[in-house]
Amino acid sequence: MDPVRLLDRLDPGAPLAERHLWLIEVLQWVRGTDGDARASVARLQLLLDTAEAHPGWLRRWRAWWCRFTDTVDLAPLLADHGFAPRTAFLSEFGHRMRKKLLPGTPETTDLGALFDLLLPAADDVRWLRALDSQTLHRLHALLFSPGPDEPATTGPGLWERSLLDALVFCVGQITATGYAAEIRVRMSEAAKSERTFHQLPVDMEDLRDAVLAHGVHSAEVQAAATHLRTQLDACRHAAYSVYTHLDAHGVSVGIVFRLRQLRERVLRAKSLLDCLQSAQPERATAALLADLAQMGHDNRSLRALIASSSHLTAAKVAERSAESGEHYITRDAAEYRQMLGKAAGGGALIGITTWVKFALYGLGLSLFWNGFAAGLNYAFFFVLVQLLHWTVATKQPAVTAPAMVAKLRDIRQPGAVRRFVDEVANLLRSQIAAILGNVGLVIPVVMLISGLLSAFTGASMIDAEKARHVLHDMQLLGPTALFAAFTGVLLFSSSIIAGWVENWFVFHRLDSAIRHNPRTTRWLGRARADRWAGFLRRNISGLAANISLGLMLGIVPAFAEFFGLGLQVRHVTLSAGQVAAAAMSLGGDVLREPAFWSAVAGVAVVGPINLAVSFYLAFRLALKAQAINDAHRSRIYAALRHRLRHAPLSFLLPPRPGAEPPPDASDDGLSADAPDTETTRG
Repeated sequence: MDPVRLLDRLDPGAPLAERHLWLIEVLQWVRGTDGDARASVARLQLLLDTAEAHPGWLRRWRAWWCRFTDTVDLAPLLADHGFAPRTAFLSEFGHRMRKKLLPGTPETTDLGALFDLLLPAADDVRWLRALDSQTLHRLHALLFSPGPDEPATTGPGLWERSLLDALVFCVGQITATGYAAEIRVRMSEAAKSERTFHQLPVDMEDLRDAVLAHGVHSAEVQAAATHLRTQLDACRHAAYSVYTHLDAHGVSVGIVFRLRQLRERVLRAKSLLDCLQSAQPERATAALLADLAQMGHDNRSLRALIASSSHLTAAKVAERSAESGEHYITRDAAEYRQMLGKAAGGGALIGITTWVKFALYGLGLSLFWNGFAAGLNYAFFFVLVQLLHWTVATKQPAVTAPAMVAKLRDIRQPGAVRRFVDEVANLLRSQIAAILGNVGLVIPVVMLISGLLSAFTGASMIDAEKARHVLHDMQLLGPTALFAAFTGVLLFSSSIIAGWVENWFVFHRLDSAIRHNPRTTRWLGRARADRWAGFLRRNISGLAANISLGLMLGIVPAFAEFFGLGLQVRHVTLSAGQVAAAAMSLGGDVLREPAFWSAVAGVAVVGPINLAVSFYLAFRLALKAQAINDAHRSRIYAALRHRLRHAPLSFLLPPRPGAEPPPDASDDGLSADAPDTETTRG
């Protein structure tokens, strides 16, 4: 469209919606469709040339601008735009989904809602940041300079007053967050004693008084602004002390959300101060508007919401899992032998679990109740394995991965990546020991139980028809690998549940409540309450993981069958026990059947797939929790490939006493100019 025709459509007397639609159309014309920021700047310059050449249009523009500023309030946009008002994921997700699906109206006095219509695209951020100083100066003069027939103002203008009001709003929000009980009770004693949040509103009022009395660029304002900046930093550091409490006593997504909002509001207040004090206010204003447009774009993004929420959830779950996962990693030959023994005990109990599973199958229950009974059976024996301090293969990677990634907290320190690769090798060796111990004993235990049943009852653990069905389901060339990967997802999911439950238990201090609550001590007695509190604190994660995993292994396939998905679970120890039961039912002749050996091969691939999928998902979660950036991730992957090429046996066998450490990349530490680790605390 011709810029002259576009400007001629300006009508100060038009209704509210028409006036706003004109402004939307102007910015859409400036933005263009080519995505070229320089072309957008050129179009804006052409528009300014056209406007400056028509004095009559400038008078109509100033009348339009006066109506616009009388109708909308700039301060809420400057102070609040881009901040998510909701801490609940589903509520915020629904809010963003409605904004995507339902059209916004320009007939509004809410400048925040109108701003999203004015600058809706990522291209707007680019051309705003590409504006040169001369264009910005011309645009500032057009918007804020009084006309020739208007009296000049001596005090702060509209823009300065709006900036001051926005600063008041920001400071009020920061102070309210600092006063919140859930934040203040978790601050350090030193942070509380400094009373930084008490002083912040006073410093803001001093700045406002100085601007009104002496002007924006006076020495008094400079001093007041410097003091306010210092106080904002002090408030931010006081709030950071809450993280120490969260690390020790559990993470709350709501509290972390409020702390991040406080940090962003402090940064927004500093940006407003830059606009107020800058010798080039138009450049500071353009930078602020670009930031507002970017934040508005992010706050409309479902992907950004999911990424942010998953980051918070990862931080919440991974720290708890890391604490539990250390117990399942072996680092030398002695611990390797201990893992073999623990896994053998676990395999023996899983052999009994297999017998009970087939016995429940013989009851002829309906689909759901059969799955529920199987889930209870798995959960009971998994918990029994935990209480006896034994282990079940492939169940640990989901909690050991966070323990390994915890080694990367100081990733810039020399040796950090090497220590992590060592932990990966330790984990794989531990899981090989667990698989060997489990399978090595589940098979003879199942064979023993089946033989005893045959001797005393005349029937094996399962009949021939069921045995053929088991061998058919476990065929290597069937869906066994897919089902094993699905089981790996369930293994990972159980670790998420375990981390969440343990964090919830610790955050709400339930161990202390059980130990000291008068009603609990009257019911249990003080000594028994103390024992129960200690037991739950030590075992809540394992109980949650084992119970949730057992129920999912039983119930999820039943639900999948109801919807016709046909998904089944394939856990290496349970599968080995089932194939052993089928072989005992069919007799020695089964050893000559290809179907049997195909089922054995299927069991052989189940274990590695269980291990790989659950570990990969947990590893990605832990990297997100530690905020390891792409550059550091590439370095980790390179170190793993280097170890795999030069010392593959270190992933399979424990190191011999006195043996030299495996070779690693020489430049293990990160260079000084490598990008720093992203921080979860801003």
